[in-house]
Amino acid sequence: MAQWTSAIGSAQLGRLLTSQQPRPAGPGTRRPPAYRALADGIRLLVLEGRVPVATRLPAERELAQALSVSRTTVAAAYEALRGEGFLESRRGAGSWTAVPAGKPLPARGLEPLPPEALGSIIDLGTAALPAPEPWLTRAVQGALEELPPYAHTHGDYPAGLPALRTMIAERYTAHGIPTMPEQIMVTTGAMGAIDAICHLFAGHGERVAVESPSYANILQLMREAGLRLVPVAMADGLAGWDLDRWRQVLRDAAPRLAYVVADFHNPTGALADEEQRRSLVDAARSAGTVLVVDETMTELHFDRDREMPRRVCAFDPAGSTVVTVGSASKAFWAGMRIGWVRAAPDVIRSLVAARAYADLGTPVLEQLAVNWLLNTGGWEEAVELRRGQARENRDALVAALRRELPAWEFDVPDGGLTLWVKAGGLSGSRLAEVGERVGVRVPSGPRFGVDGAFEGYVRLPFTVSGAVADEAAVRLAAAARLVTDGQGAGGDVPRTLIA
Repeated sequence: MAQWTSAIGSAQLGRLLTSQQPRPAGPGTRRPPAYRALADGIRLLVLEGRVPVATRLPAERELAQALSVSRTTVAAAYEALRGEGFLESRRGAGSWTAVPAGKPLPARGLEPLPPEALGSIIDLGTAALPAPEPWLTRAVQGALEELPPYAHTHGDYPAGLPALRTMIAERYTAHGIPTMPEQIMVTTGAMGAIDAICHLFAGHGERVAVESPSYANILQLMREAGLRLVPVAMADGLAGWDLDRWRQVLRDAAPRLAYVVADFHNPTGALADEEQRRSLVDAARSAGTVLVVDETMTELHFDRDREMPRRVCAFDPAGSTVVTVGSASKAFWAGMRIGWVRAAPDVIRSLVAARAYADLGTPVLEQLAVNWLLNTGGWEEAVELRRGQARENRDALVAALRRELPAWEFDVPDGGLTLWVKAGGLSGSRLAEVGERVGVRVPSGPRFGVDGAFEGYVRLPFTVSGAVADEAAVRLAAAARLVTDGQGAGGDVPRTLIA
């Protein structure tokens, strides 16, 4: 059985190879043989995630014709990649991309640090901000006032408090997407929502298409559920999705689920435009794939004058193809573990029934707090405060990085909480490892890819500002110098991407 989950054509691979910036050669440096340059180019595309792991490459003769090189050159490049662990082949099945056996995914960088550790290290591991006071305190006080009638019940509401389900449904309706309370289930955060969706729709070993890169904690959740991840490379920069790639993967791999973040994507910050949203819904519907849309970043847009695209579920209001996940954690506070699912009523009924074997329901007091915010207008004021904080933090971090690390590359998003940074040819895993030694904590790129992709990247959230942002960039620059000088800690990750 072939081990590839998607394929790339010779013309597309040729365009990606052509788009690479060659590494500057010093005086007297000899150019590598043609096969070596081709192998290095393909290896870099895999490490950057632009060609996902488990992608079938073109046949040798086909690629040779597309690149105007000899078939011997392509054959030698493929052989070199096989020897390095970046390609696997099987007679009759072709060759597909891989990463070297035994290369572990970095385990550090996303778990929150304990509060007592924050005095000695700048934590850029988690994309979360402090609570927007005074709104958290007011919401909890309002919830306590509303609690007594609920305290006389058993307290288990598997679908969520009726008042909160109604309020969430009304907010979707106000956005032009008619929604009934029966289409809403309240969950314990977005992670709880996606975990429930995966267990309902996808059994062990089934395929799930995911953006490449994607949100690291969701990727790990799916791995632990035994799902087979099919990566789909994002378009370059902040351009959103590559629809040609999505159509090809949905057609060829026929995944049971697809997981996407359309609004200020985590980690890249990309915003999918309206036509991309419509087209992806159509493609998922045609393929029979359930499209899970994560809206946790939707409200964190910074440009007040920019009209946001319609939500993805606007192109499937009945919820038969699109299952939407929302949350209070990014827009309000990560400690407010309230999420929700919007889907067709029969899907909601199935999810609710399954909770009897999971968590039974979501804490009542926190649901009442969110409901109080939505009812009183406190939600809008708190989110506006959050936008201002994130915008200020983004600007401070961008300025500090450009001053201290001018060779690092990134696009500046108009919302969300994350900056996706190409680290000047350095290993993101080494930077993460060395960074902790110099007092800054960052997650490396491979955390956000499938099977080791994005080695040359780190994710930096908008969680610090002012002097702290300046110091974070200074410490990152110190880590970069240590890695460049070969003083990074051990492991078999290459010091730079191109040997």
